[in-house]
Amino acid sequence: MQKQSERWVLGVVLALTGAAAQASVYALPSHGDVVGQLHAVTTHRDDTLLDIGRFYDLGYNQVTGANPGVNPWLPGQAAKVVIPAQYVLPPRPWTGIVLDIPARRLYYFPPNDPVVFTYPVGVFLPGWKEGLTTTRIIAKFRMPAWNVPKNIHAWFEKKYHMDIPWYWPPGAENPMGELAMETGLSGIYIHGTYHPWGVGMRASQGCFQMYPENVAQLFPLVPTGTPVRIIDQPNLVGERDGQIYLQSYKPLHAYHKDGMSDLQRAVMGIKTYMARHDLHASIDWQRVEQVVHARDTVALPIGAGAPAYQEIAAVLPAKPYAYAPYGPAANGAAVPPPLALANASAPEEHLHVEVSFPDR
Repeated sequence: MQKQSERWVLGVVLALTGAAAQASVYALPSHGDVVGQLHAVTTHRDDTLLDIGRFYDLGYNQVTGANPGVNPWLPGQAAKVVIPAQYVLPPRPWTGIVLDIPARRLYYFPPNDPVVFTYPVGVFLPGWKEGLTTTRIIAKFRMPAWNVPKNIHAWFEKKYHMDIPWYWPPGAENPMGELAMETGLSGIYIHGTYHPWGVGMRASQGCFQMYPENVAQLFPLVPTGTPVRIIDQPNLVGERDGQIYLQSYKPLHAYHKDGMSDLQRAVMGIKTYMARHDLHASIDWQRVEQVVHARDTVALPIGAGAPAYQEIAAVLPAKPYAYAPYGPAANGAAVPPPLALANASAPEEHLHVEVSFPDR
């Protein structure tokens, strides 16, 4: 007789065999909170985890977290790389833009369309902090310039002994990228970046940075007035097909001063979710502890008899990653070829604007 964990693994194989790369947009589930699927690729000699992650709209934190022990820069020939393109959606309401800081991920729920767009973002550096609040997109700008505020200029001088320019003109070397959406928070934008390999890292002084090609996709979809919610959810709990899932990211302890451990918060989140949805599944609490401590960024089942991540990863069918490295042409703020900015326009955009961040 098969063990329950073996049946779980068999179910994973059946669900994922032949799975193709996921796009950045998913249909909202009619029931539950989980979208997408895990899948896997095998590398060639010149591939990096950063290239693979960027192609599949994953941040550095996700692609490295899901592949422990794989060298990000030199995975090697025929290395198996898990693509964690399966997401527990953030808590409702599913409206507008939701930015989950520990996940380093943006979700956009367009009005009157039952889909979700999701992209990785870079978040603030240690020593900086963004408030957990709600706001709106108040303006959109194409090809912004950047007037550097005094506190950021002083920070670069103190930390790196760099006298950075006070003014950055529009272009490929602009830290604001080529497209920017201004929130109602003072000096906080969702924008592209001239350093795309920092997406999924803590790389900004408060703004949310996106891959140039991702912001080019998102920019025309988001009208001014779109609500924006900034949340701190290191442990996302959801349900799919009667099974409870947990997706765990490294928490930012600047937000957690209540004396509770990471595991205690996760357990409380699971129990709260189950009570709210009147669920009575049996949870493998040892598996929960493993998921929270591993922080591998992968959405995993935590029901009794659920397989460990290593078991799931081992049976994922892998296809060769068939795309060339991004190369130097993709190191700046421009959308890398052959992608284009043809759709990055909206009635409310400005052809050129100088953006000044107030001191924060």
